Amino acid sequence: MTPDWIAVDWGTSNLRAWAMGPEGILAQAMSDDGMGRLSPDRFEQALLSVIAPWLGSAVMPVIACGMVGSRQGWHEAPYRAVPCPPLDRAGMVRVPVNDPRIAVYIAPGLKQVQPADVMRGEETQIAGALALHPGFDGVMCLPGTHSKWAQISAGEVVSFQTYLTGELFALLSEHSVLRHGMAGTGWDDAAFDAGLSAALSRPDRIGAQLFTLRAEGLLAGLSPDSARARLSGLLIGVELAAAKPYWLGQAVTLIGAEALCRSYARALAAQGVEARTLPATECTLAGLASLARTLETAR
Repeated sequence: MTPDWIAVDWGTSNLRAWAMGPEGILAQAMSDDGMGRLSPDRFEQALLSVIAPWLGSAVMPVIACGMVGSRQGWHEAPYRAVPCPPLDRAGMVRVPVNDPRIAVYIAPGLKQVQPADVMRGEETQIAGALALHPGFDGVMCLPGTHSKWAQISAGEVVSFQTYLTGELFALLSEHSVLRHGMAGTGWDDAAFDAGLSAALSRPDRIGAQLFTLRAEGLLAGLSPDSARARLSGLLIGVELAAAKPYWLGQAVTLIGAEALCRSYARALAAQGVEARTLPATECTLAGLASLARTLETAR
């Protein structure tokens, strides 16, 4: 098995790689050697430990996106300013390597000067979504640790806004006083809806609404499942309240993990907004494939 090229999604926590052929994925592999665990001199070996079985005598193009191109990553790929297409071959950065079998390219992220914002990795998913659905104009939401809302028009990212929703959920549910009432991984749709409604109607009271979760656990026996779901509803509700200029009156496309996108779709549906979901991995690979094609054309 000899792939035409290798796709890499390299985030803070994980490294994922796919051997790509004319018909798509030939093989895939991953490791927990994310950007956050590596010093700059260890990235090449971490990559080779995953993709070595796919290499031959010819030089193999490796196209990567994500935090691998951050200032703390392997090699910085400077941000491109919006409005602009989500990806551009001219913006790719070639990484100096020691192994002659690989030619590594990193896709740059996007930046917005006012209000200040950045994305790295999501631009590749947006490009993939546009490749899969040419002519798309509207709003894309990419839920995750740092959720992104992006306005797309004429093939360009016009503006975007990031929310710390996923990271706040992790911090509050695992490291704050609320953690004592949130053991397990269960769920309660009614509690999610209640949290969502409370946050959307009074986002200014989010601090008090959060502590109520702790108090109800002590005084009223609020179950861990209900507490976790209501926390999620509260945080997504505050995000939707702030992101209202993006989704109001729009058909929204969600790109991300299935379970998380399901929660966002439920929250948007409660506001009368239709949401379509695209798988994150499919969009990432379609975006990287668009770069691979331009790279091949340039040879």
